[in-house]
Amino acid sequence: LPLGGGRVRVGVAAGAIPDPPPHPSPPRGEGGRGVTPPAVRVAGLTKRFGAVAAVDGLSFEVRPGEAVALWGPNGAGKTTLLRCLLGLVPFEESAAVFGRPCGLRGKESRRLLGYVPQEVKLHPDQTVIESVRFYAKLRRVDPQRGVELLAGWGLADVHDRAVRHLSGGMRQKLALVLALLSDPPVLLLDEPTSNLDVATREEFGRLLARLKAAGKTLLFCTHRAGEIISLADRVVVIQAGKKVAEGTPDELRNRILRPAVLRLAVPAEYRQDAVKVLGNAGYSVRADGGELWVDVPAGRKAEPLALLQQAGVPLVDFDVESDRGFQGD
Repeated sequence: LPLGGGRVRVGVAAGAIPDPPPHPSPPRGEGGRGVTPPAVRVAGLTKRFGAVAAVDGLSFEVRPGEAVALWGPNGAGKTTLLRCLLGLVPFEESAAVFGRPCGLRGKESRRLLGYVPQEVKLHPDQTVIESVRFYAKLRRVDPQRGVELLAGWGLADVHDRAVRHLSGGMRQKLALVLALLSDPPVLLLDEPTSNLDVATREEFGRLLARLKAAGKTLLFCTHRAGEIISLADRVVVIQAGKKVAEGTPDELRNRILRPAVLRLAVPAEYRQDAVKVLGNAGYSVRADGGELWVDVPAGRKAEPLALLQQAGVPLVDFDVESDRGFQGD
């Protein structure tokens, strides 16, 4: 369930997607003096399930206002790490949020966290506004704060719709609203766009960018290279529970980007022109079922689209068929 912290309430202009409200001032050094501690600090964190170390001696820091991506294959330990930070499972060594220790008794750190899961679990028969009021009451937040967030994040028109009738994108927006109810300074996001279509994924990405611009700290898991390139300041690469690399997206470009396959829907009368244009540019193109499939080198997915546009070849639709997965060594 989405978790969150402070109790700041700021008005939102109805009918628009606004800048998110400012988050509470983060804790400073002892007595209010000194340098603000890292938003998130993980130091040697280890989580074992029996003999298996799901997270194995992991260490890294996230600075206030920074967006850091956790990148790795399924089973690398990314979700387990988030669960440790949320205090849902015990672990060895230490982790802290703005200097407040995480753990099963980490009440102070949990107040500074908001959480958006891969798939939010809500009562299917509750309406959107009932869900918001329920979580607002749990967190001792004025319910009007939730109403304002619904308006600000484009959900005012569905406030009386049952959760079971929401689209995947609306469910994730609602999860974001619930995570922001108490205006926490740090958001943890676990593959929040994995079940969304391309258009909704792009919209959700823009919402996260707005939160980052407003000063929120983001720690997120993703399999999508595009999300890392567009949103992350740094990337922590995890394999088998261990950190194997850390750096900016540019520094880790060879790990993040990989070859892709574009599926292009081109009108029949332009199909041969498209094959010629792309073939002359050195792309491998094959026709299948009335569509064109184009092999694209790492980091160059936009080039075939630009070439076709320059040649006056219209596109009905396109998709990236190989835009998921983990690029290892």
